[in-house]
Amino acid sequence: MLEYSEQNRQWMQMALDLAEKGRGTTAPNPLVGALVVKNGQVIGKGYHERAGQPHAEVFALEEAGEEAYGADLYVTLEPCCHYGRTPPCTERILEAGILRVFVALTDPNPKVAGGGIAALRAAGVLVEVGLRGDQARRQNDVFLTNIGKQRPFVLWKNAATLDGRTAAKNGHSQWITGPEARAEVHRLRSQLDAIVVGSGTIIADDPLLTARPLAAGMTQPLRVLLDRQGRIASDAAVLQDASSPVLWFTEQEGMETSGLGRHVEVVHANPGTMQPLWVLAYLYAAGVTSILLEGGPTLVNAFWRDRLIDKIQWYVAPKLLGDDGRGALGALHCENMAEAAALFDVHCRPVGGDWVFGGYTPWNAGLITGNEGQ
Repeated sequence: MLEYSEQNRQWMQMALDLAEKGRGTTAPNPLVGALVVKNGQVIGKGYHERAGQPHAEVFALEEAGEEAYGADLYVTLEPCCHYGRTPPCTERILEAGILRVFVALTDPNPKVAGGGIAALRAAGVLVEVGLRGDQARRQNDVFLTNIGKQRPFVLWKNAATLDGRTAAKNGHSQWITGPEARAEVHRLRSQLDAIVVGSGTIIADDPLLTARPLAAGMTQPLRVLLDRQGRIASDAAVLQDASSPVLWFTEQEGMETSGLGRHVEVVHANPGTMQPLWVLAYLYAAGVTSILLEGGPTLVNAFWRDRLIDKIQWYVAPKLLGDDGRGALGALHCENMAEAAALFDVHCRPVGGDWVFGGYTPWNAGLITGNEGQ
């Protein structure tokens, strides 16, 4: 295996940075960036911008033009080798006369799964796999979850005080964090396919569940309401606002739905079946690849119990509410610290006057690190 130089690493980092430009617009496709390098100079770059449009390699090779002959290609995900909505990227790479390809991550899609690398090597192209692979896996955690678990990726977002309280005793929670943190959450909403909340959140806060302001080229998320007993009133703001579709899940028959616009679809589940995994399966079949879980402790506990939360993003404000404040989670029944769920790949950073902590849940270690079964 090639021992990568610092320059190799820098060029793959540039490709990863390019891939990041597609966040929020490529679903159900992965994030991919590509760089064409020749004689120590970048001569072409590209990223996958939107599903159905050319892949990153095509944009990079088009920019490089005839100079791509004999050059190196850095790509964050294995080039595809099958016909889908676009032709195989492997054919385009071979036509361009690329000499060597650096691949960060093998594509887990069964339609590729090493086939693109094999096709390039069979044609005489030198292929090196694994450069900055850990970063590539984390960048495409949504895609890896979709392929590996056949369900949407679930990110739980929470805002709490320094002592872990999400609301005052009377339920008042606006605002725990400052404007910078709240703006970041709105950007996060626009990057994921759907927002999921329970009826308690709608009744307590009457939120719109939209991304505000919405950046150019982005779309509003699908808004998903889990309301088993049909408690949400038909005049709730989220039901009256038509800026994006709403899926209203319930087990209650005969709910009042008069006056609702065409943007609202009521999904009736059989009594006792509206469990988190059933909801995720429904959403995945509808094309949802990622969700932002913004519910209260009852809903979050249900997802946590079934190990359906993949990552946590927790905003912490330097405020205290004390024991009479409301917590983010119900009982996890941990009798000692050895039973506590320890996140991994944890990071933290300041956001205005607050802090944000993020990390993957322990049951996702194998998927994110690529060491399943080890």
